[in-house]
Amino acid sequence: MRGVARGRYGFRRARATHPSRLATDELLHRVRLEAVADQLVSSLSHGEQRQLEIGMALAGAPRFILFDEPAAGLSPGERRELVALLTALPAHMSYIIIEHDLDVALRVAERVTVMHNGHVLKHGTPAEIEGDADVQAIYIGGGRR
Repeated sequence: MRGVARGRYGFRRARATHPSRLATDELLHRVRLEAVADQLVSSLSHGEQRQLEIGMALAGAPRFILFDEPAAGLSPGERRELVALLTALPAHMSYIIIEHDLDVALRVAERVTVMHNGHVLKHGTPAEIEGDADVQAIYIGGGRR
């Protein structure tokens, strides 16, 4: 948070009441990392490191974020945390998610474009995509087209 705040080049740690510290605390809450706030990044689990990456992206108050396979390598529990985090992003913030885990993608997106062999296969709402026979055959049933 100090990277985008005034006084960011100071060597002293900001006071607890400093706006950058307050914003950091709010961001830690938003990305669900309050319990590990004092730990070194190297000691965080892969999922927690992914949450931290999202938090770092949010620190600059973006209007748009591109997520490239955010669920890759995550355990089922970490995937649930990721879905909760992405669905809790502010409504004014847009994002594109490139994700191979169809379960995650369908739970966090309003509109879905499914690609197969470099071409658009289907485009629609998560419910339309989930119920589509072609998508089921290729991605759920393992069929080839």
